[in-house]
Amino acid sequence: MKVEQSHIDKIKSSFSKMQTKEDLVALLSEAKNIMYGEECKSFHLKGLNYYSHPDLCKKRYTQFSIPKKSGGKRIINAPVSGLKSILRTLNFILQCIYEPHSAATGFVAHKSIVDNVRIHAGNPYVFNTDLKDFFHSFDRKWVKYGFMIEPFNLGKEREDLAFLLTSLCTHPFKINEEVKNVLPQGSPTSPTITNILSVKLDRRLTGLAKRFGARYSRYADDITFSAAMNIFKRSEHPVLNEKGSYDDFISELERIIQEYGLEINPAKTRLQYSAFRQEVTGLIVNEKVNVRRRYVKQIRMWLYYWEKYGYEKAEQIFAKDYLKDKGHVKNGKPNLMNVLDGKLEYLKMVKSDYDSTYLKLKHRFDRLTVAGYSNSLDTILGVWEAKGIESAMNFVSDNKIKL
Repeated sequence: MKVEQSHIDKIKSSFSKMQTKEDLVALLSEAKNIMYGEECKSFHLKGLNYYSHPDLCKKRYTQFSIPKKSGGKRIINAPVSGLKSILRTLNFILQCIYEPHSAATGFVAHKSIVDNVRIHAGNPYVFNTDLKDFFHSFDRKWVKYGFMIEPFNLGKEREDLAFLLTSLCTHPFKINEEVKNVLPQGSPTSPTITNILSVKLDRRLTGLAKRFGARYSRYADDITFSAAMNIFKRSEHPVLNEKGSYDDFISELERIIQEYGLEINPAKTRLQYSAFRQEVTGLIVNEKVNVRRRYVKQIRMWLYYWEKYGYEKAEQIFAKDYLKDKGHVKNGKPNLMNVLDGKLEYLKMVKSDYDSTYLKLKHRFDRLTVAGYSNSLDTILGVWEAKGIESAMNFVSDNKIKL
């Protein structure tokens, strides 16, 4: 459902008037109906109390790992379905109430990965770093504080609501042999809450960038600065000035990050020069925002297979290529048509819907899709005539044909 400003205003009003846990349950149910555009099953206080207590709900999260293409594993903690439903709805409420800093582009409504990289395009020097164990850096005390201050204002007599929300959004994990209540990586609310709690950091880093004539953006734990001059040289002997800050960029960046209890990941830190490929969160920014050449080349190749060999054989070739390329992170049988459609939508987002490369590839895809639809329709009618409507509908379902 399309969320209107009237919906957002209603959520804000209900949240500001909220006094009891029952009011919170009513707000969550109201927000759920807005999200899905229909009367949904209501939440109940019993459920919120159950999922907010790890001692009662022993299996709030399912932990699994995703292999990284670069090596190693990324640990994901996915909430069980009941908790996930609550957190998805709560995340919608938080995004209605809170407006993140303009430099925060990840997991922000109406912003995309393109917004994160656009301001860096064409700059000779691009500096990128990563915040280590980002989500696990935000503990229960910090999260509760975020709910107690503006714009949520769940302090004083409403502090029990701040504690309930915090208990739903955090979870005890064993980190470096110590159990800590922190934001889980994999929870629907974690990215939004980190944006909420990082607003002062974003302000400081925006000020740092302005001081040195640079530009700054943050996509979750991925931080990027770019500049016309190489301000990213580390001073061998940094000294605090009379204002309590460093005069070289890197030392001052590290000082600010550490002040917020966060840590830079040296393994993910790099300075990219314009003479070489400059990449920010997977997109090229040397002259303008663009995808990698391989991305377009792969779309062309799969379209060529479809044009030359037909859909069935093309999908067999595609499946082998896709498994080799994405098998480390994705399970299940890939669908050539769906993957191409998704890749073209992403290409349009990055390059625009009037870009000549996108338009040519989209035209080829549409032509092939229409031809495939016509062939499928003839086959469906043939099955209907030979075996009846039930067999025809089964054929549609088994082959995932969109009518």
